[in-house]
Amino acid sequence: MKVTLNKDELQRRLADIQSIVEKKTTMPILSHFLLDLKRQRSFIYATDLEVAIKEPIEVEAFEEEGLYCVSARKLYEIAKELEGDVRLEGDGTEWVRLRSGHSNFRIACLNPEDYPHWPHRDDNKKLTINSKTLLDMIEKTIYCAGENDPRYALNGVLLHCFGEKGRAIMVGTDSHRLAVVSKEVTMDFADEVKVIVPRKAVFELKRILTGLDEDLSVEISKNHIHFTIGEKEFLTKIIEGSYPGYEQVIPVNNDKILLANREEFIRTLRRVSVIGREKSRAIRFEIGQGELNVSVSDPEIGEASDSMGIEFSSDNPIVVGFNGKYLLETLMTMESERVSISFMDSLNPTLIRQEDSDEYRCVLMPMRI
Repeated sequence: MKVTLNKDELQRRLADIQSIVEKKTTMPILSHFLLDLKRQRSFIYATDLEVAIKEPIEVEAFEEEGLYCVSARKLYEIAKELEGDVRLEGDGTEWVRLRSGHSNFRIACLNPEDYPHWPHRDDNKKLTINSKTLLDMIEKTIYCAGENDPRYALNGVLLHCFGEKGRAIMVGTDSHRLAVVSKEVTMDFADEVKVIVPRKAVFELKRILTGLDEDLSVEISKNHIHFTIGEKEFLTKIIEGSYPGYEQVIPVNNDKILLANREEFIRTLRRVSVIGREKSRAIRFEIGQGELNVSVSDPEIGEASDSMGIEFSSDNPIVVGFNGKYLLETLMTMESERVSISFMDSLNPTLIRQEDSDEYRCVLMPMRI
C-alpha cells in the first residue's frame, strides 16, 4: 500500500468513528480500524460487534492499493499531531509507515482478514425518513430507555412500523416511565414490523444525525437495521426478545386534566428540586382549581415549596407525587407552549402530552408520598 491522504480529511474521518471502537475488549482487533484503500473507492470501518460504521475517505494520490487493520487510538493520536499530508506505506502485512514532512512513524497492524466482515443482509424492508424527523423521534424516546436493565429488551428503543398506514412509532421505557412518538414515513412494504434498536446504537445515531437535514434510507433485515446517511453507512444488530405492550400502558380514561405553561412549569420544578435526595427526587404536587403547589421535604436537608397558575378540569383537588427528574426530562423534550397532564387518581399512570397533539405521548408512574 502506498497512498497519500489529506491530514484534515484523515483526522475528521477518524474522529467521526472513534466512539464506535471498543476501548476495553478481550478481542484486540475490535480496538482497530480497517482501512480499505482502493482506487475506485476507499473506506474506513469500525465495529464493536454490536454496531458498525463505514465511512468513505478521499485519497489524494494512489501508488498502490491496500487493506490494513490499524490501531484506532494510535492512528488517531498520530493524525492529530501531524502538520501536512500523510503518506501511508505498507510494510508487509504486520506494519504500516506514516510519513508527513520530517515526521516518520511505524505502527503495528493486525491481519485484515481477521476483521469482522460487514454482514450480508437478506429480505430487507426499506423505509425513507428525513434526518431531522428521525432525530426528533430519538430525542423524544431515548431518555426513557433502560440502562443495564436485566430485562434486556428494555435496553433500547422499539421501532414499530405500520407499512400499510405509512406510519412509524418509536417507544422508550424503563418500566417507570414511557415515551411514544408517531410520524408519517415512506415505506416500501405493507406489513407490520417491530425491531428493538440497542441503546448504544441509538445514541451513536443521534450523534451522527445532529445538524443534518436530508432524507436517509433505513433497511430492516432479520438480525440488523442499516442506515444509509449520505455516503456514510451505519449498521447495528437488533435486540432479540419481546418488547412490552406499550399500547396497553397508555391511559385512556384519565379525566382530571391539568393545563400549564411548559416553561414556567420547568422553572418551578428546577427551583424546588434544589432540595431533595438524588436517589428519590420525590416531589409533592397539590393540584386544585387555578393553582399548582409544588413542594419537597427532606428531614436531613430542608424544605422547599413553590406555586404557579394552572387550569384544572376537576372540582376535586388531587395530591400526587412524582420523580422530579423524570418529569423534568419529559417536559424538556416537548415543544408546545402548554402541556396537558391527565390523571385518574394519585396512584394510577399519568399521561403527559403537548397541548392539542397526540403525536407525542408520555406516561409517568406516580410515587407514594
